[in-house]
Amino acid sequence: METPLILATDKQVELEQGYQKTYKNFDELLPTLPTRKGWWMHQLFQYQGFWLSAFAIRGVMLVHHHFKPRPTDIIVATSPKCGTTWLKALVFSIINRDSFDFSDHPLSKASHQDLMILLELSIHGSGSTSLVDGLASPRVISTHIPYSLFPDRMTEGSSPCRFVYLCRDPKDVVVSKWHFSNKVVRPEELPPLTLDEAFESFCQGVSHEGPFWGTGKLAWSHRRRCCS
Repeated sequence: METPLILATDKQVELEQGYQKTYKNFDELLPTLPTRKGWWMHQLFQYQGFWLSAFAIRGVMLVHHHFKPRPTDIIVATSPKCGTTWLKALVFSIINRDSFDFSDHPLSKASHQDLMILLELSIHGSGSTSLVDGLASPRVISTHIPYSLFPDRMTEGSSPCRFVYLCRDPKDVVVSKWHFSNKVVRPEELPPLTLDEAFESFCQGVSHEGPFWGTGKLAWSHRRRCCS
């Protein structure tokens, strides 16, 4: 039996070449970036003023080069350990308030992670933006990407996107990050992170998606653009 011949369209070939170019740019950029010790990874890299994992940097680049926002998109944006779970559940409940009652509400049966994708993770998971592009509108997407690292087409006044941004008391953030690092995600081969080390690193702006105030101030300055 002959194997069917599947020919890629010019558009598919162009798209694949675009992703390969992004990955190539990422591979060339990463060794040139300043590094510091990570909280739950061996290294963080300083990229456009923020300390990010290599995973997050590649996600930012993919969003810049390939993500196509829609007028109905709602982006749920938080820094890590700033109430992401609570905010995702709240937004999901509001958006779907007429679709479910308490007896069959998805939040009583499924994780918030199953109900709302993380943008940078979903891009990596499929090797492209195809998973995000395949979502029906209105898309409600969560992210830890710092607000200022999104492309202008998503954050300027004429942008079709709507951002729901949550900030948290930084004292609570550093303690929550410290517990999360040591109890959940820090590799066993690394010694525990002391609270003094975490506090000093956080104050220097060196934590995942840090510095903490770097993204919050810009999001606050843009708040009236959504309400004018």
